[in-house]
Amino acid sequence: MKYRKANNEDIDLLVELRKKQLVDEGIEPNIDIEKELYVFFKNKLSDGTLIQWLVEDKEEIIACGAVIFYEFPPSYTNKTGKKAYIANMYTNENYRGQGIATKLLTKLVDEVKISGISKIWLGASKMGRPVYKKFGFTETDEFLELNIIK
Repeated sequence: MKYRKANNEDIDLLVELRKKQLVDEGIEPNIDIEKELYVFFKNKLSDGTLIQWLVEDKEEIIACGAVIFYEFPPSYTNKTGKKAYIANMYTNENYRGQGIATKLLTKLVDEVKISGISKIWLGASKMGRPVYKKFGFTETDEFLELNIIK
């Protein structure tokens, strides 16, 4: 298996992987988000606020994971205000349970360490939660969410 960073030539592939991930998490594909995903990946890869890792086996992408960098106002618990968000974690069902997600997560955390950021957060699916907890992530009551309906 080969681990590599995604680049602009991979954007169409990243769009498809994201859609697979969402369906795999039980989210109904009831709207077309292809254009929005393409713009997202193009912008974030270009400005360096997204680093996406891909895992290939026999020239097929079988897993991926990303880190997105955000800047918040500095605080007493995070002097720089910078945080990293783990996203787009997906492993093809035929490759699960082999430690691929953990290895990807290690690479993503290493990217965060290199950037000098000390805070990482993520939203975990039920399937992914044990992987993150085993890695050392802890649940917090820090965030609330509001869905604005159009």
